[in-house]
Amino acid sequence: MKKISILTPADIAEAYQIEQASHVFPWTKNVFASNHGEHYLNYKLSVNHCLAGFSMTQLIIDEATLFNIAIAPQYQRQGYGRLLLEYLIEQLIIRHVATCWLEVRQSNLGAIALYKSLNFKTVSMRKNYYPCTKGNENAVIMKLSLA
Repeated sequence: MKKISILTPADIAEAYQIEQASHVFPWTKNVFASNHGEHYLNYKLSVNHCLAGFSMTQLIIDEATLFNIAIAPQYQRQGYGRLLLEYLIEQLIIRHVATCWLEVRQSNLGAIALYKSLNFKTVSMRKNYYPCTKGNENAVIMKLSLA
């Protein structure tokens, strides 16, 4: 059974474990915990009552920025990322959000393909934005028009 609901403060510790397992360079615990509150629309995906993934999105007037999305490694490549993104997009449309922005590592080809399949468009690049084991990596800036 799959269920998407609001990511609550009670979910933060478990969601942070997914953050650490899913990203080579995860957010710090403090940064992770600070991305909640009045201007955020954060969701969790549960599969058979287990937290399988989350998304963190900031809302400012009619724009949203998807700051973070992660699916636990054992649930990856099963369509759960798409499911969570499609739900987020539906919720943004309901809230009359005109544009959703995101940044993604240039090497994350699977994520880029997923975003493109949901009609996100590449608009720019931030050079040397993400840390890597050797140097830095570019960020691809993508935009989804919802209006």
